Amino acid sequence: MTGTDPSGAVHQAALAALVTRLRDVHDRGPGLILLTGRPGDGRTTVLRELAAQHDGPVRWSTAASWETGYPFGVIGQLFPELACAAQPRSATTALATATAPGRDAAPNPTAAVAESAASENPAAAVPEETVGAGPAATIADHGGNRGPVEVAAMIAERIGAAETVLAVVDDAQWADVVSLRALASAVRHYRDTRLLIVAATVVGDAGVAPDAVELLPRIATGTIRIAPLTVAEVGQVAARRGLALHPSMAERLCTHTRGVVRDVERLLIEVPPQVWAGFDPDLPAPAAITAKTRAALGDCTASARRLIEATAVLGSGTAVGDAAALAGIDGDLLTVLDEAARTGLVRLGPQGLTEIGPADPMLRAAVLADMGPAATAELRCRAAESTEDPVRRLRLLVAATPVPDAGLADRLDALADEQAARGAWGTAASLLRDAGRLTVDRLTREGRLTRAVDALVGAGDIFAATALIPEVESLRETPLRNAVLGYLAMVRGRPAEAEIRLARAWDLVNAEREPEVAALICQRYVLHALCRCRPTDLVDWADRAITLVGSGNPAAVEAAAIRGLGLVYGHTAAARRSYSEVSQQIRTGAQVQRITMGRGWLHLITDEFDDARSDLESSVPTTYLGGSTRISLWARAWLARVQFLTGDWDDALHTVAEAAELVERTGIVLSAPLLHWTATSVHCLRGDWTAAQISLQHAATGPQDYEIMRVPSYLARAQWAEARADSAGVLRALHPLTQAWAWNGPDDPGQWPWADMYAHALIAEGRYDEAEAFLTRHERHAAELARPSAQARLRAVRGQLSGVRGDLDGARAAFAEALEQLDGMPLRYDRARVSLSYGQMLRRAGKRREADAELSTARDLFAALDARTYVTRCDRELKAGGVRAQRAGRTGDQLTPQENAVATLVARGLPNREVAAELYITTKTVQYHLTRIYTKLGIRSRAELAALRENT
Repeated sequence: MTGTDPSGAVHQAALAALVTRLRDVHDRGPGLILLTGRPGDGRTTVLRELAAQHDGPVRWSTAASWETGYPFGVIGQLFPELACAAQPRSATTALATATAPGRDAAPNPTAAVAESAASENPAAAVPEETVGAGPAATIADHGGNRGPVEVAAMIAERIGAAETVLAVVDDAQWADVVSLRALASAVRHYRDTRLLIVAATVVGDAGVAPDAVELLPRIATGTIRIAPLTVAEVGQVAARRGLALHPSMAERLCTHTRGVVRDVERLLIEVPPQVWAGFDPDLPAPAAITAKTRAALGDCTASARRLIEATAVLGSGTAVGDAAALAGIDGDLLTVLDEAARTGLVRLGPQGLTEIGPADPMLRAAVLADMGPAATAELRCRAAESTEDPVRRLRLLVAATPVPDAGLADRLDALADEQAARGAWGTAASLLRDAGRLTVDRLTREGRLTRAVDALVGAGDIFAATALIPEVESLRETPLRNAVLGYLAMVRGRPAEAEIRLARAWDLVNAEREPEVAALICQRYVLHALCRCRPTDLVDWADRAITLVGSGNPAAVEAAAIRGLGLVYGHTAAARRSYSEVSQQIRTGAQVQRITMGRGWLHLITDEFDDARSDLESSVPTTYLGGSTRISLWARAWLARVQFLTGDWDDALHTVAEAAELVERTGIVLSAPLLHWTATSVHCLRGDWTAAQISLQHAATGPQDYEIMRVPSYLARAQWAEARADSAGVLRALHPLTQAWAWNGPDDPGQWPWADMYAHALIAEGRYDEAEAFLTRHERHAAELARPSAQARLRAVRGQLSGVRGDLDGARAAFAEALEQLDGMPLRYDRARVSLSYGQMLRRAGKRREADAELSTARDLFAALDARTYVTRCDRELKAGGVRAQRAGRTGDQLTPQENAVATLVARGLPNREVAAELYITTKTVQYHLTRIYTKLGIRSRAELAALRENT
């Protein structure tokens, strides 16, 4: 690779590991690091960047295949002062020099090597006059009989221990063995030498020097592998060249090139920019690979060439017999197979001789390009005749058809419907796109393109679907076009646009002439209402869809799969019946995933946690019997909530991490705040504030217009504030949920457990009358909806309120009811919260021994969850209660447990209001304790208290 490489920054892991090892030479001693990778992976770029970051001397060498047998050739480049200085100039053939940019020069042993190094590193050439001024002792002295060990001693003497020297051996697979031995001896025997040797070598290349390749791993003190580019890194490489690849296109390019930097770079330069903004393009091979492939095919026998071409047409995983039959090989197949494999253009499968395929996608593209359109089309048509897979058969025919073909387009359309019914929406989208290309009739062609975009959304490839928006918007306005654009706006989190698109679609559609399109629009309205948290609208639109086309139509089934989530708000029994009926009706196919996910969501809302977990877990996969990525994301989001509520926090974080990666890859943002609400909760409760802040930011970024995105974002901020004992922050975060818009949807406590947090914050702020009114309303609401867990949480807050008002009996009764309602539920976190609140109330009421028992229970439960934030809070409460404190020997100037707790929090910088919330006392009590603390300790300010605590 030459010149400035915009992709160099993507190999940060390998570069960081090398930089760390270079900086550790002083402590760890010298080393020889093997930097390995595939051809074209950017090893030289990493080496240049390493050299640029090194503060000390850099010595550079580049081995060459024709100098593998030249003794001490690499040493001569790295240490010119040791190489042949005493020999006549004719013997050295006009030595030249190569070095890393801006670093110490290092002459090559021959002019040819200098030319090679300059081609790798144009900035490296050094004038010939710099050669020949070495010391008296050189490798050539005494007849050139010095061995690797002696040369190693000379290297160590030359380098010394003053500053770290970086020695680079690029293309080390061609290095002469004696140089490698000398470098290895220098590292092994001279441990005070400040030297790091980095030898970059290629793997997977048959044409290398076997002695060097065998020796390098044995002498290396460490190995760093340059990994293939990830999809994200391919996107970064493109961005540095001014190309914005949507993730599905970046993934396609990454797969096509196998993540090799050089090939990614070449294609980004050679392929026209408009191709990268399209959908499902056929990517070519870089010109250099095409030329090499053409040369390799030209050297083959006719039989081997036909086998390679047949394999390119059939693709990976082809049975050898099928490829041979298509190639018309009747003779010695093993001989032909052997010749084809030696070209490197095909590769035998893992099962040995029974399977064959192209060596990689680029080589396949190069072979097809060399064949030419006519030969390729003829072979594809023949292959289609013997292919049993209907999708593969039609794709072969499409690739062989250069002009519109109505019959083939109809077959593609019908197969697309079959694939969509199975949940293979990505395949359906590709088939519909091909059908559109082969369709002459404008309206039919536009309809197929529109349905292709709809299938892309179903497949979860939102970025690819978004890339086609300009093309779809240019089409004639139809109800289907508007419904699809509304659907796409919905999954992108844009309710206003979705509302406009869907309304326009409904205005345009004639339900009598186009009942299926009308039902599809209704089904999209169902999803829209679900995301707006409007249960009544959801049920109305679902019923319309079913009435229009009957219960067996796909749009009606999808509507029915969500309908129960609208009924659950006030009609739980009807919601259960709805899911029972639709589950009996649909037992197989992709729609089962929707039904199971919706039923799991229902179980979560109604506190049936085991059933919820079972249904949601089975709704996550999208491979078995088909499935939707969008549905899978909802299943993961609610599964994480179940895992959080039941105390399986590690599992919850794992579920969130997997789903967040899927959100990033697909662009389906609707469920992102819900996911990050769970992650924020776990991180806050465990005291991992950095991770909590990152999750909180993710929960709040992006569009927040849909209620199903806004509500979890509010709850995540409230959880953050509550964990930090910031009751005012809790009230600010949850205030939007107290408004009128929230009462008919987001106010279901089985789905959004926020009311108890808000009421608790009101009490902590001393707003008792407001808390009373708020609690009364929400207690009645939870009872009407039959949400036992929500009732338990609210009864615990009722106990707090009764406690601060001096009604100890009422408080005890309320807490007892809360604990009784939680009994038998797997809600470990809620159980711990209730015990903590109960203990705080009892301690405030002076019932210290009873308080100690509840607080100890809470502490044990929080500790089992690794909820360090609340374990600390429990410890503080227990210490403040003083039951376990040692009372013997206390003097008048010592702090009481309560005063000590106040002093600790004040010393940490908390204001009185937050200290009061943390210790469950009033602000006036905090000020009273502070006055006594100052008197006992002889100080006058919070700053003095903080300094005193820090010193002790």
